[in-house]
Amino acid sequence: MNRFLAFVCAVLLALVSVSSACLAASSDWIGFTLEPERNDSGQIRASFQRDDDRRGDHDNHWSTGFPSRELTGLDVVGFRGSATVPLRFAVVREAGRLDCAGKGGDSYAHGNCSFTPDAGFLQLLDSRGIGRPSREEAFGLMAVNARRDVVDAIAAARYPAPSIDDLMALSALGVDGNYIRGLAAAGYRPASIDTLVEFKALNITPEWIGGFVRIGYANVPADDLVQLKALNITPDFITGFDRVGYRHLPVDELVQLKALGITPEFARWAAGQRSSVPNVNDLVEMKIFNRRR
Repeated sequence: MNRFLAFVCAVLLALVSVSSACLAASSDWIGFTLEPERNDSGQIRASFQRDDDRRGDHDNHWSTGFPSRELTGLDVVGFRGSATVPLRFAVVREAGRLDCAGKGGDSYAHGNCSFTPDAGFLQLLDSRGIGRPSREEAFGLMAVNARRDVVDAIAAARYPAPSIDDLMALSALGVDGNYIRGLAAAGYRPASIDTLVEFKALNITPEWIGGFVRIGYANVPADDLVQLKALNITPDFITGFDRVGYRHLPVDELVQLKALGITPEFARWAAGQRSSVPNVNDLVEMKIFNRRR
């Protein structure tokens, strides 16, 4: 079981790592295209790539949907109109900005951008022990919208200083200061940034943790929370066993039961086959025996 959970977490972290790597761009000029988002959301899909990408280097491509208001200065009417017109816009974020110019019309535009890291953000990273990012890393931080609030919340919760890659992974997953502060208030300051990434990737929230606290499972170790979430073990699942007579089962036994598909309903049936409530090992044997029948 531990091997399986390790595999799940490794896959999640690998996905984050790949997403972050795909945001690198080191050339002074970055090509862009704009077109309507395909899902009819009203957003505009902006794609950015360095010149190397046109020769097949797809590790330097960033594409995402923007509300038009986030493409600062874009003439949306001109972009959607039938005539070809000059267009300018900027993507301005805490970690830096892209200033773009080109031409477009009929809901399509193309041109080039220049990237400028935010000097204050770079200084913040340096002062927090994260270090100075390279130009490629600075572009990646801007692309995932890394924020000061996250950096400050990590320091306030006394996590180890993250690496640049850690900060990109957290930002790509949508971790914000409120999430970090909420976990800290619930008693969770995971020992490593990797565990914080796992928590967010699995959607372990302060509210979800509170559901277990209410049924008597306070101060569950972080690794156990990961196992509970990965297997979708809920408070209802646990209280179902409580009602059958299995009071406050340890997390490792809950994981074993869930992994084998042993439900409170099966436990209730098993209890009816005997004069007393069978222990967990007996439940496991009865489940395996029933599968073989």
